[in-house]
Amino acid sequence: MRLVSLLPSATEIVYALGLGDDLVGVTFECDEPARARVDKAVVVGGRDTRGLTPAAIDAYVRERVAAGDDLYTLHAGALAALDPDLILTQDLCRVCALPAGDVDAALAHLGCRADVLSLDPHTLDEVLATITAVGERAGVPDRAADVVAGLRRRLAAIASSVRGRTPPRVVVVEWVDPPFTAGHWVPDLVRAAGGEPVAARPGGRSVVTTWGDLAAAAPDVVLVAPCGYDLAGAAEQARTVLPHFPGARVWAIDANGLVVRPGPRLVDGVAAIAAILHPDAVPPAPEGAMVRVTA
Repeated sequence: MRLVSLLPSATEIVYALGLGDDLVGVTFECDEPARARVDKAVVVGGRDTRGLTPAAIDAYVRERVAAGDDLYTLHAGALAALDPDLILTQDLCRVCALPAGDVDAALAHLGCRADVLSLDPHTLDEVLATITAVGERAGVPDRAADVVAGLRRRLAAIASSVRGRTPPRVVVVEWVDPPFTAGHWVPDLVRAAGGEPVAARPGGRSVVTTWGDLAAAAPDVVLVAPCGYDLAGAAEQARTVLPHFPGARVWAIDANGLVVRPGPRLVDGVAAIAAILHPDAVPPAPEGAMVRVTA
């Protein structure tokens, strides 16, 4: 089966299922594993926002969305040339990836008969269900069942380690200028790690808030996990967050690798958050996962 992934998390799922050799097309943002973007055809492009401030990126996104313009470009000719059997896409977030409707329209125009699977999880359980769905559509349901079972065993082990402990109050900042609350599956990660998510929207979209409202939630820990950033970028932005939370411990976390992409590595994110909240109960997170930011 010839697979095309139109979002980074789907690419990670494909490789977790051992289907990397069947993957023929990816997006310009598919960087895990690193060879995905090197070995495969890139069929979705977009603006390189490196060098822009969070405020400038937010303004660019709002301007494009208000104008009805797409944030991503589907290279339809390249997609057709790949002759895919299954295309993995999403309708969850227009800011994060190409919407499924755009893909369907392009396929209809090209006369391409590929199957399209939209992955739109809102919770951690639904993220795991997308792994099952990809495995079933790609013809490897048993392999998917094994992957999901392994991830659930890891979650159960973390839950056992932190059971009975007082859950720290945790604010997760998904964007810093303007500040956004944590939504979708992110509050689930905090809860699975033995924390109490506050000023959050479990299962719902992240929304703009204020630093005053976030501080009013009286967090013990603030996790800065800005969408689209690795640890270095998160740490840089976390320094700007410090003045708003003088009584809390502020940590930066690798957002792309551990928090915002709905794929298998979210369980690594739970483990890393647990290491922040309960360092004496769980193993330390690997280097590069998170860092505490101080004045």
